[in-house]
Amino acid sequence: MTLLFESLFNGVAIGSVLLIAALGLAIVFGLMGVINLAHGELMMLGAYTTYVVQSFFKLPLLAPLFGAYIFVAVVVAFLVSGLVGLLLERSVIRRLYGRPLETLLATWGVSLILQQFVRTVPLAWSTGLWLAALLGLVGSLALNRLWSPRQCPWLLRLGSWAVAVAVAVVSTAWIRDAMPKLARASARNVDVTAPRWLRGGLDLGDWTLPIPRLVIIGLTVLAVLAVYWFLNHSLWGLRIRAVTRNRAMSDCLGIPTRTVDALTFGIGSGLAGVAGVAVSLLGSVGPNVGGDYIVGCFMVVVLGGVGNLWGAVVASAGIGVLTDVIGAGRLLEIWPRMPAWLEQGVEFFATTSMARVLVFALIVLVLQVRPAGLFPERGRMAEV
Repeated sequence: MTLLFESLFNGVAIGSVLLIAALGLAIVFGLMGVINLAHGELMMLGAYTTYVVQSFFKLPLLAPLFGAYIFVAVVVAFLVSGLVGLLLERSVIRRLYGRPLETLLATWGVSLILQQFVRTVPLAWSTGLWLAALLGLVGSLALNRLWSPRQCPWLLRLGSWAVAVAVAVVSTAWIRDAMPKLARASARNVDVTAPRWLRGGLDLGDWTLPIPRLVIIGLTVLAVLAVYWFLNHSLWGLRIRAVTRNRAMSDCLGIPTRTVDALTFGIGSGLAGVAGVAVSLLGSVGPNVGGDYIVGCFMVVVLGGVGNLWGAVVASAGIGVLTDVIGAGRLLEIWPRMPAWLEQGVEFFATTSMARVLVFALIVLVLQVRPAGLFPERGRMAEV
């Protein structure tokens, strides 16, 4: 019984990491039909945002609140990755809807650009850049509330962006002096310091549950429930589902389809940033951290059924349990007297990397029988 419980928990923990990473991709790929290979790099931005936020909370003024920085990091990472995703949609993706091959190549190029940006630009400068973009966006929105875009004086709009850039330059200089680590951190990996309450484990008899894993599971549950509520119980969620079902009819009924596209991509990108916060609690953060999850994310979305949220939940849990059972060699404990030839095969795959290979091979076999996934759902890219 203990072995079964341990396998289920480890499988759910592995599946939670995959699910929270794939949740944003399930929206972008499942609902919009966009193959976003830069999704992993959006996760990377969320992980680096967590490191920047914890650096701020190490300052003497915020040090007493250090234990709560992770909650701030979730919100900030969602905003940073969401804004980058919104910019990506407005500048690149919007012109490529309905052309999956061009979308794949374009987002792959964006992923390389983001990786190189992180390798070459210190975090202090990139923090100032994001701050300038955020202040400029807030200023533009405020001016749009007072004047229409065509009536607003161009000098006033230019002045708002100039103020944003000036504030960002001053803040960057202050960050370089107050937090020297951010001025040097770029290409090499950085480690996020977990709050004291996130360290250790929860003792249950002879077994210990790692608290970071429990927190990631809880964060994943909250994210799934929030996405489900938004898609099914909000006005914009209704519009997103309408555009997914029939874009032309939605456009005829007055639904702003371009705004729906931007909002969907922004939310999916923001969820990738939240996944980056979870990933930062598991190990070092580097420019290639997103690449470790992008293939698994696509597998979860495709296996569960494109556009099906609960299918992604079931697929991630199944992949997690299989990975733990195969990778940890638990089959040898469950069946101690298995034939010698089978035991050699089990021992060969009893590593995390080889277990992942075997699980992906099993997924490919399942897709031969059910090419639309376990729980297929009609979407923009599905046949009607």
